[in-house]
Amino acid sequence: MGGLLFGYDLGITGGVTSMEPFLRKFFPVVYQQMLDDSAGTNQYCKFDNQLLTLFTSSLYLAALIASFFAATTSRWFGRKPSMFVGGLFFLIGSLLNGFAVNVEMLIVGRIFLGFGVGYCNQSVPIYLSEMAPAKIRGALNIGFQMMITIGILGANLINYWTSKHKNGWRVSLGIGAAPAILLCVGSLCLEETPNSLIERGQHVKAKTMLQKIRGTNDVDDEYQDLVDASEAASKVENAWSNIAQRKYRPQLTFCTFIPFFQQLTGINVIMFYAPVLFTILGFGNDASLMSAVITGGVNVVATLVSVFCVDKFGRRILFLQGGVQMLISQ
Repeated sequence: MGGLLFGYDLGITGGVTSMEPFLRKFFPVVYQQMLDDSAGTNQYCKFDNQLLTLFTSSLYLAALIASFFAATTSRWFGRKPSMFVGGLFFLIGSLLNGFAVNVEMLIVGRIFLGFGVGYCNQSVPIYLSEMAPAKIRGALNIGFQMMITIGILGANLINYWTSKHKNGWRVSLGIGAAPAILLCVGSLCLEETPNSLIERGQHVKAKTMLQKIRGTNDVDDEYQDLVDASEAASKVENAWSNIAQRKYRPQLTFCTFIPFFQQLTGINVIMFYAPVLFTILGFGNDASLMSAVITGGVNVVATLVSVFCVDKFGRRILFLQGGVQMLISQ
């Protein structure tokens, strides 16, 4: 649900911002620019509007800020409360956007959605990693990414359907409340991870939980590894300055530059603005939305392949293969 909501919010925005009823109600200036067929008018410039940009980018700005608070929440209170809070933010944001009557409601709703993204993207992958058996840890983690791609595809399909209705944009923006409710209720039913319990001094409960999720009482070695790792981490002082030391430079480098260059390929922008980009290229409204659906479908299939390959062939080979494929495509 955490991945699905993130993907849905990624995919829904570009489609909604290309719907004429939505633009006519909230961004009439952009709508008038779209109707302007005067010679020499650049298609891109028709969407060049600061208020529209604020609507789309406010989610990411809020997610950036929330991620710092989410890390502290997960560490002090556990992964489970952090996921619940993220689901609650998603629910509030979806409802505000679905029932929006002015631009202010839209932007406040987007900010709440951004808080949800910050909390869920921080807590859900950690929860999956800490609960997963080592032999399928890669597959379960990519399962989160796969749900993001399914969310994007689902959003594109819903946009294609709702674009034909006058208030279809309300359905597109508000339907995210359904998985948000599932995330809130589901997180209450989850158990806390052994790692989190150990971090907070609940050692007996942590060992019991480890036995439960591994399906055996023979977990002494794994449990001791978790305890040792937690104790070692608690003894570290000045963690932020330590990571800048020369001996940690390789870790600092790949943890920074891998995601940095992944973002600079521009794929998130394409997934986010797909319908608008296809409209700028000259596609009709339906054609641009369907092209976004096709792009999302390819994304789902490729991620599904990764799920089955990551634990069999390793992370590095997927990383290299993906990089070569992107280079050729570019």
